[in-house]
Amino acid sequence: MTTTHIRSPSPVLSRLAAGFVLVVALLAALGVTTPTGYADANDEAFLAALRSKGISYESPATAITAGHLVCDELDHGRTPVQVASDVMKSSNLDAFHAGYFCGASIRVYCPRYAS
Repeated sequence: MTTTHIRSPSPVLSRLAAGFVLVVALLAALGVTTPTGYADANDEAFLAALRSKGISYESPATAITAGHLVCDELDHGRTPVQVASDVMKSSNLDAFHAGYFCGASIRVYCPRYAS
């Protein structure tokens, strides 16, 4: 089985991640925190789906953040095909695995985009 790996996101996804980091920093400054290493049932399902197809990642947090960024891109009017293309360009995932990554993200984090 071929192992694929998610690497740093594209500039568009990086900007979204920077905004996410800013929000997290602001919440932390206000005393709102989450437990370290916490992953809910959705996160566990998402990570299991990635592992089932041999998709590896730098850390669970990286993969989970990237999964949420897929939904953010869709929320901003991009199509699943456009987002999958970005995932493919910003990782070493081939078209199948990039599409699977986006599909898993949609299924777990934003099922409103499932067709």
